[in-house]
Amino acid sequence: MATDSSPTSTDFHVFDTTLRDGAQREGVSYSVADKLAVARLLDEIGVGYIEGGWPGAMPKDTEFFARARTELPLKHAQLVAFGATRKAGVAVAEDPQVAALLEARTPVVCLVAKSDVRHVREALRTTLEENLAMVADTVAHLVAHGRRVFVDCEHFFDGYAADPDYGVRVLEAAFGAGAEVGVLCDTNGGMLPMTVGRVVADVRARTSGKLGIHCQNDTGCAVANTLAAVEAGVTHVQGTANGYGERAGNADTFVLIANLVTKMGLPVVPAECLPELQRVSHAIAELANIAPDDHQPFVGGSAFAHKAGLHASAIKVSPQLYNHLDPAVVGNDMRILVTEMAGRASVELKGRELGVDLAGQGDAIGRVVDQVKVLEADGWSFEAADASFELLLRAQLPDAPPPLFELESYRVSVEHWGNGLVVSEATVKVHVDGERIIRTAEGNGPVNALDNALREALVDRYPQLAGVALADFKVRILGWKGGTGATTRVLVDTTDGTGEWTTVGVHDNIVEASWHALVDALTYAVRHR
Repeated sequence: MATDSSPTSTDFHVFDTTLRDGAQREGVSYSVADKLAVARLLDEIGVGYIEGGWPGAMPKDTEFFARARTELPLKHAQLVAFGATRKAGVAVAEDPQVAALLEARTPVVCLVAKSDVRHVREALRTTLEENLAMVADTVAHLVAHGRRVFVDCEHFFDGYAADPDYGVRVLEAAFGAGAEVGVLCDTNGGMLPMTVGRVVADVRARTSGKLGIHCQNDTGCAVANTLAAVEAGVTHVQGTANGYGERAGNADTFVLIANLVTKMGLPVVPAECLPELQRVSHAIAELANIAPDDHQPFVGGSAFAHKAGLHASAIKVSPQLYNHLDPAVVGNDMRILVTEMAGRASVELKGRELGVDLAGQGDAIGRVVDQVKVLEADGWSFEAADASFELLLRAQLPDAPPPLFELESYRVSVEHWGNGLVVSEATVKVHVDGERIIRTAEGNGPVNALDNALREALVDRYPQLAGVALADFKVRILGWKGGTGATTRVLVDTTDGTGEWTTVGVHDNIVEASWHALVDALTYAVRHR
């Protein structure tokens, strides 16, 4: 029996399986170069173990381990190869999959073993005793070759419900053969925290080896289940970056680390690694070609974003009143969202965030609040368009700069030729410092043509616009009015190669909505660049 069920930070394992279990997410396909890049990033957040894949079973994983030996220096983590126990009726020394684990030459091997009597009998089609021998033989063989061995007990919780003793026998076989960790897996992801805590506490009382936990997220409780297991005595947790994984995913490594450190007081990663969580989370999302989840706890862009005016009023007094921790601890920032729900405190705090000093500008703040409420009623939204809001804010100040130009008119045409070619052309007529300027440009669409024509009209007076380009263009239909009539909101992302900013435009006509966003984008570029 274990003498102490309390986890300690000195021997606590954070084990990440993004490159193996996380890669099973629908739509994710890492190249070997991607896998090496993800492993480097995971090492930067201080995880102790990085499971790289299944050598022998997956050619890409075999190549990854071969290249990792010379291309993957790790500061914090140890690399782990994943594989299965020997096959039933096959000598361990003759099993090619076990040989591939040794050929991967990782210091640690993680074996998957059946711990549910139904899976042993119906999936493996072998006896319960042979399965125990498969576990013990494989662990002992790998340990004899100098490997540290962890054992994932697949379907442990479902198996426990059917037979509360057999899973413990699998653990005992693994520990007896030299395994360092026995991992209790909620493979189907169907457990709830109260069940996980109860089962782990029972197993902890019946075994003396180090226990781990691996939770899928099919009930939405993977992180909660993992933390319940830690509370009950496990000292090894498995997760994946951003919760990636098969079906509904896995426990999120970033959320696990943040909770273990900041809520449970377990310094499971080096202190200097914690502020890297958000950066690494977003970088791995880019490598997976998945947009970062703005609402992800701790590291999401909206994790510390406040919208209600009541919140902003309290935050103005003390940010801790509505933040559960300092966002900087995990590398994030607090944001104030200015919407129709905003009050004067929201506008003042948002101005401070954007570098606009509103001290003593009570009248200007009031005008901005009123203007935002009217605009948002018409479909405008500044939550994702900080650049447009900053221009709106500065326009209300006594020293507001004049517009870049005065519009006389613009015209956009789209010509569809018989051969299928579609050509867009835009002409703009503007007045800049008293000079009338007319420019015409083509583009691959009406908005691109309009952007090109306006830029050409302004670039002689504002040369910084030469390095500015449209980066992204998003359209949302806000309200159907019959036929093709609708209010359209456009978001434009613009870049100068070093930074990026977002502007918004709204109108019944999509080109006019785009014009508003484009004008803001170029105005922001001139004012800031």
